Amino acid sequence: MVNNRSVPTDYILPHVYYENVANALSWLTSVFGFVEDYHFDLSDGQLHGVMMHKGDAWVMLKSSSLKMTSPGKLGFQTQSLTVFVENVDEHYRNTKFSGARILEEISNTEYGERQYSAQDLEGHDQQPSPWILW
Repeated sequence: MVNNRSVPTDYILPHVYYENVANALSWLTSVFGFVEDYHFDLSDGQLHGVMMHKGDAWVMLKSSSLKMTSPGKLGFQTQSLTVFVENVDEHYRNTKFSGARILEEISNTEYGERQYSAQDLEGHDQQPSPWILW
C-alpha cells in the first residue's frame, strides 16, 4: 500500500472549488493567514490545486469544473468552513481591516463560542472561532 504523506494521518481534507485558484490562494494567505504547502499545475501551466494550512487545519483549493464550482458562479451557498483560531478577536480585526465581507459580526454564541462569519472572494462562508474543527 502506498502511504500518502501530503497530509498527516487522521485529518479531514476539504476540497474547496474556485474559478481562480491563484486569486483564492493570495486572498486566503493574506486575509486568513493560511500557508501554502504544495501546489500543482495542469499541463498548460494553469494552477489547478493548492494544499494549504493554518496550524493543523488543512484545506485543498481546486479549480472549478463542470461538476464542481464555486458559490460565486452558482449564485448560492454550497458549503461553509469553520476554522478555529487562537485569538478570534485579533483574527476578526485583521480580516475586517483586509476588506473581507463580514457576514456576521463577532459575538458570543448561545453555545459558548466566540465567532464571526466572513465571505471569501468567491462566496464561500468562513467562520473563524477559537479552536480547530472542520
